[in-house]
Amino acid sequence: MRRWWAARPLRTRLTASAIALLALVLALIAVACTVTIRAFLMGQLDQRVAEAGRRAGPDVVYFVSPLPAPGGEPEGLEFLRGPGVDPRALGVRLHPDGRTDAGVLADAALRGLTDAQTRAVSDVPVDGAAHTRAVPGLGDYRLIAVRTGTPGETVVTGVPMDTLQDTVSRVVVIEVVLSAAGLIAAGTAFVPLVRLSLGPLRRIAGTALRVSGQTLHQGEVGSLERVPAADTDPRTEVGQVGASLNRLLGHVSAALAARQASETRVRRFVADASHELRTPLASIRGYAELTRRGREEIPPDAAHALRRVEAEATRMTALVEDLLLLARLDAGRPLDPARVDLSPLVIDAVGDARAAGPGHHWRLDLPDDPVPVRADPARLHQVLVNLLANARTHTPPGTVVTAAVRRAGPEAVIRVTDNGPGIPPRVLPTVFERFARGDGSRSRAAGSTGLGLAIVEAVVAAHGGTVAVGSVPGRTVFTVTWPIAEEPTTGPDTDVDPQAGRRTAARATDVEPTAGAGPRSQPSHSRATRA
Repeated sequence: MRRWWAARPLRTRLTASAIALLALVLALIAVACTVTIRAFLMGQLDQRVAEAGRRAGPDVVYFVSPLPAPGGEPEGLEFLRGPGVDPRALGVRLHPDGRTDAGVLADAALRGLTDAQTRAVSDVPVDGAAHTRAVPGLGDYRLIAVRTGTPGETVVTGVPMDTLQDTVSRVVVIEVVLSAAGLIAAGTAFVPLVRLSLGPLRRIAGTALRVSGQTLHQGEVGSLERVPAADTDPRTEVGQVGASLNRLLGHVSAALAARQASETRVRRFVADASHELRTPLASIRGYAELTRRGREEIPPDAAHALRRVEAEATRMTALVEDLLLLARLDAGRPLDPARVDLSPLVIDAVGDARAAGPGHHWRLDLPDDPVPVRADPARLHQVLVNLLANARTHTPPGTVVTAAVRRAGPEAVIRVTDNGPGIPPRVLPTVFERFARGDGSRSRAAGSTGLGLAIVEAVVAAHGGTVAVGSVPGRTVFTVTWPIAEEPTTGPDTDVDPQAGRRTAARATDVEPTAGAGPRSQPSHSRATRA
């Protein structure tokens, strides 16, 4: 119950608590009023009963009607006809010899009581106090017993309590109706009042919610929204919360600005360094190749050293180009999108991969219909090349690598599947990170920069797509989803590259033509990938 109550909105709890408290107060007031009114009426009734008892006492002279009593009326109860007696009063005279005269007034006539009614009122103690008894057929009566002048004789007199009970019942009904009306009116008034009182807190919560929806861990962050000055009054509790939230947002903004400035400096440094390193690296490669191919004969050791210098310069050039591309993507450099068909690009990429890795078995699984996407063709081709190169370099010769293209609703799906040894579970969560490396079971002869899959993720994310990987021994699947391009409109950049078909025809013979061959992979929901 406590958890359920704590999960309710604050305005609901405040309104319900106020109404419950008001209901409790009204109930206490109603009970007090009812008890007071009943006690007052009971006091008046007891006075009437006591007066009736005195009329039956030994020293009272009663007015006796000169008319004879109607036949059949009880005798000895003439005092009930006296002035001021309740018109429904009853009386019982208990004689010393055991005789009993009992009657009740009804329509100005005295009617005898039944044996059950007589027994119900005969046991009232003679103590001078009024007592309540339920008389069968007549209801509740307030009774008093007194002794008469005759030794051993007792007279019991009573008046009905119907009037008192009816009055109390009407008071209770009025109290219930008025209390209900008051609660309804109070609830109707409480709801807007509580909403108005909680308006500043609701605005503060809205500000916090909007700030929490911003992406703060990466990318450029603009100025954070603040709580309005009207809701930061330190004299109120809600204002103190708003002011504290503004101070917190100020600290967060300062930290984010420092982080952004640091990342900007790092990106600028990487971009500038990569740009500046390309020229000396190209010079090193050129001079090494020029020296190795010169007319003068070079000793074998020197020729080997020159080849290694050239190879390492080539590798370092590739690393510099990758770093420069990542720096540009991090900086949000605009891409050059065009509407392209995935199938020709996949065929080209697989053909290049087969030329680079003839020891692997390369297969295609392409649809009959085009799968158009809107992307930068060069960057999309780089994604395909990196995924295929990753499969080639981290699996042994003889591995079957299948590149598949499918259309799944509003998305295009590219899957690169291999039946290699798989990615170790400890490596999966980190292989998408920059400079991540796999273990020796998936190593290659040439060194890896550890940036291939980082570039894949950055390029795919820049185009609004996603990349995922699933791996078990004997099956590794990379899945890239890319938004399908909308229907082409007239314009120079919306048509598919006209050279794609000719490149497809030229490359189609470089792969094993298997329509639907190779395993059809299912998309993995893991965000881990392979380096």
